[in-house]
Amino acid sequence: MQLPPWWELEDPCAWTGQGRGTRRMSPATTGTFLLTGEISNDPITFNTNLMGYPDRPGWLRYIQRTPYSDGVLYGSPTAESVGKPTVIEITAYNRRTFETARHNLIINTMSAEDFPLPYQAEFFIKNMNVEEMLASEVLGDFLGAVKNVWQPERLNAINITSALDRGGRVPLPINDMKEGVYVMVGADVPFSSCLREVENPQNQLRCSQEMEPVITCDKKFRTQFYIDWCKISLVDKTKQVSTYQEVIRGEGILPDGGEYKPPSDSLKSRDYYTDFLITLAVPSAVALVLFLMLAYIMCCRREGVEKRNMQTPDIQLVHHSAIQKSTKELRDMSQNREIAWPLSTLPVFHPVTGEIIPPLHTDSYDSTHMPLMQTQQNLPHQTQIPQQQTAGKWYT
Repeated sequence: MQLPPWWELEDPCAWTGQGRGTRRMSPATTGTFLLTGEISNDPITFNTNLMGYPDRPGWLRYIQRTPYSDGVLYGSPTAESVGKPTVIEITAYNRRTFETARHNLIINTMSAEDFPLPYQAEFFIKNMNVEEMLASEVLGDFLGAVKNVWQPERLNAINITSALDRGGRVPLPINDMKEGVYVMVGADVPFSSCLREVENPQNQLRCSQEMEPVITCDKKFRTQFYIDWCKISLVDKTKQVSTYQEVIRGEGILPDGGEYKPPSDSLKSRDYYTDFLITLAVPSAVALVLFLMLAYIMCCRREGVEKRNMQTPDIQLVHHSAIQKSTKELRDMSQNREIAWPLSTLPVFHPVTGEIIPPLHTDSYDSTHMPLMQTQQNLPHQTQIPQQQTAGKWYT
């Protein structure tokens, strides 16, 4: 596979099982010439994944700040990766020309049991980001400073982790603040007295009060690395006791039932006809009984109108009959408007003279064309009431 000229990647690398590994993928932002001889300053982004899988292994991390900066793969392999080649697919995208290139990075993990590092110290460096610490010259300077303090025969960086992966906060973009990085180193000799100073009671008290502890060898790091001595961790694996405990069977632990035997493939067929009948027949029978009881109560338990009238007082029956007759008369009037008006709706006496007034309309009068409000001219028997006249001219 021919890679484009803007692609730069180191050769396949080897990780040690107890140490860390780093590979940089550079977009070659300066000083790289294309086929045409022009300088390239294109934004390049990278995508990494384990071959055949959508993501990287759990122990491998990747970081790239901007499309113009290098992409860095780093991590510490686990014991399961020893002796197995890990193939990482790296895909590069040119954001200007939309070119795409792919390269396979083969990681061979070797065991480090032949060179044990039982004494391990983890430092927290406040003025570094993880990609800055992964640079070979910066990491070399830090290991050199640790070697001057510790004086071991063998010293190696075991793990490098960003503070954000440990639950740290993203720093504010002011005063060139850094995220911070944890660096674990291992050696074959016990810790020096300088590293042990952080464990004395005075320094522990100062750390609990959020004050800087007094470390005599801090000046050997201060020129380039600002170490938070309150977060240093010293691990002596020679004194660690195995945490494995034999399981004592008792309450809460089921006895060993042997090897699990799944059911055979030849299962007997089951007849669900009886279950179907029971599921439908029982609710249907209950519903039928309830329906018959309700029908008997509603239809067969009626006493009849005659028995009801016999038990009802006569005065109540008279009132009821009068209401029925009035209701029937009003219904007939609403259906036929040609019948004579009820006497209760006609005037009987003149409001002034007291004489008997004949009906306003005859029986053959069409009431459907009667206006809702009659004027004084339409009422011949109504007395005219004189109105008060105001002073002024009269007009004919």
